Amino acid sequence: MPVHLIQRGNNRGICFGALEDFSAYIGWLKEYSKKYGVDIHAWVFMTNHVHLLCTPQEEGGVSLMMQSVGRRYVQYFNYQYQRSGTLWEGRYKSCLIQSESYLLELYRYIELNPVRADMVEDPSEYGWSSYQINALGKLSDLCTPHSEYLKLGDTKDTRLKNYRALFSSHVEGSLLEDIRSGLNKGMALGDDRFKDEIEALTGRRLKPKKVGRPVGWRKKRGTGI
Repeated sequence: MPVHLIQRGNNRGICFGALEDFSAYIGWLKEYSKKYGVDIHAWVFMTNHVHLLCTPQEEGGVSLMMQSVGRRYVQYFNYQYQRSGTLWEGRYKSCLIQSESYLLELYRYIELNPVRADMVEDPSEYGWSSYQINALGKLSDLCTPHSEYLKLGDTKDTRLKNYRALFSSHVEGSLLEDIRSGLNKGMALGDDRFKDEIEALTGRRLKPKKVGRPVGWRKKRGTGI
């Protein structure tokens, strides 16, 4: 099942200070995603955080991958900048994704990060995301296309064209809020049926509790129950 995750620098601090840092992180991400059976579909590496859209093929794959990448990168970063201590803001945050309804929206959300941050005007101008691979056809041994991406066309050129068309508008409004809320609260992103199914499988609450007092609370209070 696809997972959207984010890992931030401690106190929103810098976790990539030079081009070499991005390259080092990517190298370890390639190594450990293959080792632990995690398909990487989309990504963006910002100066103080990382977004990934991925699908584990083995139980616990995402956790093992992120632990290994994080550990190796912290050692590298501390050595490079003659520092010590933590680099990441605790454990990464993640959200399960309903593929058919939201997966391509997550592709857009992730690859438009540099545009929302006013770093570039077009996602193609940012070299540390998957946009150039998914939209322009740049080769990458890190990227594994998801089946929903492959449905965009029967040929590579058609898929690239249709994928670029998705970026004619920004991710905003309620969709933007749903994505951010689901990620920050560890909720699933999908319709109610999808969330109910995931809750039944995992035993975890993946929908926010209803606000306010439960129905019938006044009657119960009046009877002394």
